[in-house]
Amino acid sequence: MAPLLPVVSRTGFRLSVIVAAVLLAGCAAGPDYVRPAVETPAAWKETGAWKTAQPQPADSQHPWWEAYGDSILNTLVAQANAANQNIRQAEAQYRAASAAADAARAGFFPTAGVSAGAGRALTNSNGIRLGNNENLGFAASWQPDLWGSVRRSVEAGNAGAQASADDLAGAQLSIQAAVVQDYLQLRVTDQLRELYAATTLAYTRALELTQHQYEAGVALRSDVALAQSQLKTAQAQGTDLDAQRAQLEHALAILTGRPPAAFSLAPATAEHPFEARLPASPPGLPSELLERRPDIASAERHVAQANANIGVATAAYFPSLTLSASGGFSAAQFGTLFNTPSRVWSLGAALAQTLFDGGLRRARTAQAVATYDASVAQYKQTVLNGFQQVEDNLSTLRVLDGEARLQDEAVQASQLAERLALAQYRAGSANYLAVVTAQNLSLANQRTAAQLLGRQLAASVSLITATGGGWNAPTTESRKPTP
Repeated sequence: MAPLLPVVSRTGFRLSVIVAAVLLAGCAAGPDYVRPAVETPAAWKETGAWKTAQPQPADSQHPWWEAYGDSILNTLVAQANAANQNIRQAEAQYRAASAAADAARAGFFPTAGVSAGAGRALTNSNGIRLGNNENLGFAASWQPDLWGSVRRSVEAGNAGAQASADDLAGAQLSIQAAVVQDYLQLRVTDQLRELYAATTLAYTRALELTQHQYEAGVALRSDVALAQSQLKTAQAQGTDLDAQRAQLEHALAILTGRPPAAFSLAPATAEHPFEARLPASPPGLPSELLERRPDIASAERHVAQANANIGVATAAYFPSLTLSASGGFSAAQFGTLFNTPSRVWSLGAALAQTLFDGGLRRARTAQAVATYDASVAQYKQTVLNGFQQVEDNLSTLRVLDGEARLQDEAVQASQLAERLALAQYRAGSANYLAVVTAQNLSLANQRTAAQLLGRQLAASVSLITATGGGWNAPTTESRKPTP
């Protein structure tokens, strides 16, 4: 028989195994993460120079909607932030992703447990024997992270949690933008309703004038019919605006977490006018604004997650080491369970390596690489979409600004033409068709002016949303959202 190894040699061997495990744990399979490069132009097409963008955490808490200066709007956004169900869903998904990251982190630590049992058995080894067995034990095992599989899993989990936090910021920003858009369009609809209310009043007076003129024999019956047709058309168009306003009000109810029956907004009137103002666009938008877009930040984190998963798949090619230890008591009778002869213990180490798996590891690695390539493409496309959205809304605001000034001049000219045509009709120097033409032109120009305001407000909200929530939002240091 070969001599037994000395105790010191066995102890040194175990220490060597542990030291080797610790040293190997400094390695991590798979590529280290490098943010994908995105080709960017030197300047915005619509306005000023900007620097190369680098995705940063989104700041969903900046009250960018306050720039519109409407107290009712501020209240509605606060209610949506607190009660919207899409935000609650995104917040729960963030908590789930954070828990998944914590679960991956548990792989760094050993597992331990206790067991207790009692049994009675009949055996026939060395003669038939009937006996009892009592046992109480403790067992622990640990699998050192030799090739960085756990570390890569933690990287992937952290990146996934960070992406989920950005998705939550994106959901908040999306809901905020929807509330602002719907509210502003509702107020523009109120302006149009006021316009049609004033118009129907003016058309009613014009109808009365034509009736008096007809009764006096200085107007034709066709003038009266024309005035009646014009009045009814304006009343019908004004009534149609009620349906549009109701739908916008219903949408705001759902966005703020309430059923439509429990929500209403008083219309804006001359006594209680629309308070919102169009925020002035800054002369140049630096790229830091694009960096705070939640969708870009989330897409970049998904790239990091996919990169870490390549390391997890690659680590499966290497052997795994498991260290185990157990101890406890085992006896035939409970009274002798804790005696010294009943003590049992064991220490062990096992090294395992898969030799053949039918190409499973190779397929999983190829899948991880393909997922990474797809996430890189998605990230770059998200950045490009961000560029387009900013450019689109900058150009829209620029064009609408000039169009609005021209439209204001058209409104003033058409209102003057309406007054002159009506005065000439009263004096008998013009027929009623000229009055109708001037009134229709004035109404059309005023309606177009109100609609232009709505388009400007919508484009300004889209621009703020495209830049991640406003140009004054500070960069956050953590992706963890504020509860």
